[in-house]
Amino acid sequence: MQVETTAAGRARAFALSPAWFLRLAALELFALWVIVATGAAVRLTSSGLGCRHWPGCEAGHPLPAKNYHAYIEFGNRVVGGVTILITLLVALASLWTPLGRRAKQLAIALFTGTLAQAPLGYLAVKTDLRWPVVMAHLVLSMVLLAGAVVLVFFASELLAERAEPLVPRELRLLGAGVAVACLGLVVSGALATAAGPHSGGGTTQVHRLARFEPVLYAHAGVVALFGCSFLFLLGYLAARRSRAPRLFAAALAVLAVVLVQVGLGELQYRLHLPWYLVLLHVAVAATAWAGIVALVTAFWRPPAWLADHHADAPSARAVP
Repeated sequence: MQVETTAAGRARAFALSPAWFLRLAALELFALWVIVATGAAVRLTSSGLGCRHWPGCEAGHPLPAKNYHAYIEFGNRVVGGVTILITLLVALASLWTPLGRRAKQLAIALFTGTLAQAPLGYLAVKTDLRWPVVMAHLVLSMVLLAGAVVLVFFASELLAERAEPLVPRELRLLGAGVAVACLGLVVSGALATAAGPHSGGGTTQVHRLARFEPVLYAHAGVVALFGCSFLFLLGYLAARRSRAPRLFAAALAVLAVVLVQVGLGELQYRLHLPWYLVLLHVAVAATAWAGIVALVTAFWRPPAWLADHHADAPSARAVP
């Protein structure tokens, strides 16, 4: 009994406070957003083959010693390594935090997924940036970013219990559909990049997916599908804004990011895809994707602050 009591006391001594775990989860979210932007910078500056070896830059020379392409590629690898360490720290911290089982599994999955990016990066270099490998690299990054958003919600529930859902079940299901449409938008955008002029290989010949225009039109069709579904969802929230004003305000903030993203997409096309606008487009796309995931998660697991001051009304049924 004494041994068990001592072990329990040690566990409590090493327990991480909910506030600190929330900070770590937010740092992980930021790091996973940054790696999307730096990865895009590698491709868009034609630095994908700036380092011909992995994990070192060149055979016998772990550090870059050639040109700025090598520094950009190696810099992205350093950011990736830091991100892996952060996700490992969060996964370990989750074991010493009173999180639920699903939250702990998610924290460990984020570390595992981030670790899996390393062999994908190796394959990208060894296959001379074949588009399926590079695309898998990006899509996995976006999936991990979504998981980090959800983990922040889990972490916030350690500080204050979540509220009852503020919207009915049918709207929550619609939100899930919007998230799926947004994921389709991410994938179609990655396909457009795979067919576009920015191969990432500089003077090295890199196999492209297809002609750019047909893929771009398909991407535009997915944009229209997502836009219609999101506007329908926004209209539903507007009709119920007196019951959940803060949730409606959050949806408007996400709409603003989406509109900026659409404007950037049109502008970059009109200007014949300059790399700096495409980079901004990717960074804002990651922000919009994270915003959509956060909004939909708030439909199902609203934090307490979203429910503050909402008008008294029959509450939605609990999440099954």
